[in-house]
Amino acid sequence: MNEGLKQDQGKDRWDLLPYSAVEQVVKVLSFGANKYGDENWKKVENLDQRYFAASMRHEMKYKHSVDRDDANDDESGLHHLAHKICCDLFRLENELQKKNLLDKAPANDYNSTAN
Repeated sequence: MNEGLKQDQGKDRWDLLPYSAVEQVVKVLSFGANKYGDENWKKVENLDQRYFAASMRHEMKYKHSVDRDDANDDESGLHHLAHKICCDLFRLENELQKKNLLDKAPANDYNSTAN
């Protein structure tokens, strides 16, 4: 029997993603979309500051939880760490988008002497 050949060395290992945890994050995202609208987080002013604060509130609620039920957000019923991860993903995506936009912006030559 012949063995198949697949050139995937050095490529990203998506199979390492912890799917149960990702599913919880998707549930938080779905809860937020139902409550606020799809991708409403992108419209929040002072996004980085506010989602950092929200992330830390969920972290502290989780740290002070005594049992499994206490580790869940009161409103959504979903794990505080899943909420925290969403906040951190929003911040990361925002940062990556800003960098991407800066990378695509036309270069300004401020040293140019031509007018």
